[in-house]
Amino acid sequence: MVVKVYGPMCACAKRVMVCLTEKEVEFETIHVDVFKGQHKEPEYLKLQPFGVIPVIQDGDYTLYESRAIMRYYSEKYRSQGVELLGKTIEERGIVEQWLEVEAQNFHSHAYNLAIHLLFAKPFGITPDLKLIEESEAKLEKVLNIYEERLSKNKYLAGDFFSLADMSHLPFTDYIVNTEKVYLIRDRKHVSAWWDDISNRPSWKKVVEMDKAPI
Repeated sequence: MVVKVYGPMCACAKRVMVCLTEKEVEFETIHVDVFKGQHKEPEYLKLQPFGVIPVIQDGDYTLYESRAIMRYYSEKYRSQGVELLGKTIEERGIVEQWLEVEAQNFHSHAYNLAIHLLFAKPFGITPDLKLIEESEAKLEKVLNIYEERLSKNKYLAGDFFSLADMSHLPFTDYIVNTEKVYLIRDRKHVSAWWDDISNRPSWKKVVEMDKAPI
């Protein structure tokens, strides 16, 4: 049965699609027009009561929150595709640790930069220069820790690509497409890591699908 992924080609939906691709799970996308407010309409709210993107339907099973969806499919299809959770409980712990780092330390600052540098006009907002400056300063501190980590390990969880790396793909891609690209490129090991993960066939496939990113 084909998995249905609801949402526009936004960052969180991309996380899910990259994961499904790495796990060799067939899926189709169901477009939800956030500019027209379709994510707040009653039919969509039956699937996602908070009215955010994305949602998956897998037969009669419905799940939302992109990182939860990634974890679900990585576990459900553990025996196929790329191993994304680690081969031991210790490796799994490190993967989960860096997934939390992404969610709690990286995401909000990267999100602010993306919204105010790339998507202010489509969303009809005025770029907040103070917020941009603050977010950049905070993200610099986070990326300095990443640089140290990646100077000793090829990937965040060790020597293997995992959900921890995958979860960073969409918003890091946004950053390297802004004037703040130096946040990535000025850090030797972070830059090499980005070149590695962004050249994976799964990410290239999702980027190719991306005709109108938000």
